[in-house]
Amino acid sequence: MAPMQLQHALSGLIGEAQLVATALPECALKLWLLGADNMHRAFTREETQRILDEPPYWSFCWASGLAMARYLAANPQWVEGKRVLDFGAGSGIAGIAAARAGAVEVVACDLDPLALAACQANAALNQVELGYSSDFFAEADRFDLVLVADVLYDPANLPLLDGFLSRGGQVLVADSRVRNFSHPLYRQLDVLEGLTLPDLAEPHEFRRVSLYHASREPL
Repeated sequence: MAPMQLQHALSGLIGEAQLVATALPECALKLWLLGADNMHRAFTREETQRILDEPPYWSFCWASGLAMARYLAANPQWVEGKRVLDFGAGSGIAGIAAARAGAVEVVACDLDPLALAACQANAALNQVELGYSSDFFAEADRFDLVLVADVLYDPANLPLLDGFLSRGGQVLVADSRVRNFSHPLYRQLDVLEGLTLPDLAEPHEFRRVSLYHASREPL
């Protein structure tokens, strides 16, 4: 049964919407996601306005998060034995993948209380433990790695790139919206494939996820 708090919040936005425990493609994780059946009709004007006012980001698996999760599963050395913070966690997919890949501690950080509730529900679904934070800058500088997936969709978030290394020794950024951003501390590591679930029929370019790395010390 879907977590009651999250289902109630989603129903308040889209009347008959259901959260469904969804297995992710090419990834050994599941998430509570907005059921795909809810995407096959036009939303009313009132629903559209509610969604715009309070977008339920946490009920989607965004392409960058899925790509990051797959990358960590294939390259666990990034997180094994390390303390990890998942910034702008949303559904918690990146942090959950880090925990599954061997991180000793993972903190999911998001301003939205519903996102943190989604992270908690999804962590339980995948049988991992996370910590939770609503204020990145209140956290101590104690993390080995900060994960950032699908945060740069808003250009206003670009200045955050300067702050991530204030809380972690290394940063991995996965993003499909800002192509080839230029920052003196970050270098592009790879281009990954992902997709958003439920399917938003996004242009194929948004399935190509760029992965960037920054570090206080040279590798």
